[in-house]
Amino acid sequence: MVLTVKMLDEILDNLDTHIEKLARESFENLEGPGGFEENIVFLQNQFDIRLENRLAVKNSSIHHLESGMKNKIIQRKQLIINKISKQYRN
Repeated sequence: MVLTVKMLDEILDNLDTHIEKLARESFENLEGPGGFEENIVFLQNQFDIRLENRLAVKNSSIHHLESGMKNKIIQRKQLIINKISKQYRN
């Protein structure tokens, strides 16, 4: 299946919502010495894993996407992680 830009946008919108919810839950239960930074790494990893799972449902993979789509994913991931970082760092 060829993944369109619209399909990718829908996946990323859905992923943003889920990562924000996961961030809220993980920062509410923040424990241990790793604290904030460890949680951010966890969220980055979850973004990647969940993205790949959503792409697999569409019979695609990050490796099959054109470079423009990959760049869009990288930018979107950075935006959501920065937003979460600002929100929970304070």
